[in-house]
Amino acid sequence: MSDQKRGILTIISGFSGAGKGTVVGRLLEKYPERYKLSISATTRSPRNGEEHGVHYFFKSDEEFQQMIENDAFLEYAQYVEHSYGTPRQYVEENLAAGYDVLLEIEQQGAFAVKKAVPEAILIFLTPPTIEELERRLRNRKTESDDVIASRLAQACAEAAHVDQYDYIVINDEVEHCVDAVNRLIETEHQRTQFNGAKIQELQRDLQPYRKGE
Repeated sequence: MSDQKRGILTIISGFSGAGKGTVVGRLLEKYPERYKLSISATTRSPRNGEEHGVHYFFKSDEEFQQMIENDAFLEYAQYVEHSYGTPRQYVEENLAAGYDVLLEIEQQGAFAVKKAVPEAILIFLTPPTIEELERRLRNRKTESDDVIASRLAQACAEAAHVDQYDYIVINDEVEHCVDAVNRLIETEHQRTQFNGAKIQELQRDLQPYRKGE
């Protein structure tokens, strides 16, 4: 990734069943030279097939607490008995190398990261309709009616804050959604705030043509 501009952190969240993981996975498959996945740190034990530094950074409770004290997380939270966090250094290193970093995270964490990294992009994914959302949840065939009802209630709560995102993208068809997200990120790269070096170059090269004051 030599001679590349600094990458952009893209935070992707959405309703459970919106297809966030599928879309992020396809972006990584389709554009491996452009995107890197933000890898979370966790205190839980590795599951079968999980590798340190690939799926998660596995940490002891003491190591995780030390990272908190060192301000090493963009955000962190506890779920059930285990802690999860987004390591600041891993994200920063990949952004500096020119990669656009994708962070799939729930809403509360998304807003925390946006506060820590104001220039990050916040994207909310949603199915075209709530009927479609419920259909997708039921088609998983892994959850009871009570769990599905709970997920829809959570979606209702999350919908109240969607206006805080930069973009909302409808995931009607996966490839169309992947292309839409990719185009949004490409467009963000054209913002003046991400092109300071080019602006300075233009100003410098035009100095010989400056009229006397």
